Amino acid sequence: MNVIELKDIVKTYDMGGAEEVHALRGVSVAIAKNEYVAIMGPSGSGKSTLMNIIGCLDTPTSGVYQFNGVNVSEMDDNDLARVRNKEIGFVFQTFNLLPRSDALHNVELPLIYGGYGAGERKQRALETLTHVGLGDRVHHKPNELSGGQRQRVAVARALVTRPSIILADEPTGNLDSKTGEEIMGLFEELHHQGNTIILVTHEADIAEHAHRVVRLRDGLVETDEPVRRRHAAAASAS
Repeated sequence: MNVIELKDIVKTYDMGGAEEVHALRGVSVAIAKNEYVAIMGPSGSGKSTLMNIIGCLDTPTSGVYQFNGVNVSEMDDNDLARVRNKEIGFVFQTFNLLPRSDALHNVELPLIYGGYGAGERKQRALETLTHVGLGDRVHHKPNELSGGQRQRVAVARALVTRPSIILADEPTGNLDSKTGEEIMGLFEELHHQGNTIILVTHEADIAEHAHRVVRLRDGLVETDEPVRRRHAAAASAS
């Protein structure tokens, strides 16, 4: 079953006057449940615009986007807010954590917006932080954590609503290579546990952690193919 189906998605920005920017020029992509897909492309290729549309943060100029079989253009504001809060877990390059709140409260935030009671919020936040290896850091504030630990908090916040999709935008962009590999290892574990993961990156070595890579160029899908090299090497070594 496809959780995401994009058909002929066009996104045009009116910059005033006669100037228009064609960010997406007719993108069609389908992503099945429990896939691990990387969206790649150079700056200006349209990958950030596509991510925003997939995450229901922006709407296409034309084309059809179906999320779990429902046409997103027919959703009202409440439906869209529910999808963003419960169905999609967002992980950003800059972590986007509240600096004065500890890890537990940062992870609880989506549950607060979702109307969960205090007891359930705390229990689920504790379980999720433990799941990402931070059970002993729940009362640390962001400035008391390393970059990798902060990103783990951000991953826990994305997971706490038990979403059907994790949407990660350059999740290793602010991390050193060793820490970045640890975070990518965490995403691999989450994928094995059944999560659908969509990773937006411009780094080829990060994209290789995914099982399929969609490359954009000038607002179009240039290639869409499985990752072969990494898995072929693993098979030959075994």
